[in-house]
Amino acid sequence: MLVILNKDVKGTGKAGEIVKVSDGFARNMLFPKGLAKEATDANVRNLEKQKAAEAQKKAEEKAAALELAKKLEDVKVVIKTKSGEGGRLFGSITSKDIADETKKQTGFVIDKKKIQLNSPIKNMGKFDIKVKLYPEVVGVLTVEVTD
Repeated sequence: MLVILNKDVKGTGKAGEIVKVSDGFARNMLFPKGLAKEATDANVRNLEKQKAAEAQKKAEEKAAALELAKKLEDVKVVIKTKSGEGGRLFGSITSKDIADETKKQTGFVIDKKKIQLNSPIKNMGKFDIKVKLYPEVVGVLTVEVTD
């Protein structure tokens, strides 16, 4: 019997797949627990529509991320803080500080988890920070730390 899986089933397949299983397994295990539905023509068409809508949504999100990455190249965020001898900062600049200042100065909302900062900034200067906006889409944000 052909069924469409609603959820991942160990040893059978992943959600959204059309798989062939025995009649008893489908009737006694998959259907009662809501793990699958029968692969009728109408259900297969609905599944194809859902996959097409999902692909469209992903394409739109990627396009928006590419657009934001282009805009970020022209942006320069200036963070003012106190420093001591030799340009060493009192404290450090973290990804949260960069995200907050970017929102305040430019209006771009960037999640602090997407800012790829190996270690907090502890010196004054100009830094190019990578921002992972979407899988395979990385933007570069220029951050200048001044007195």
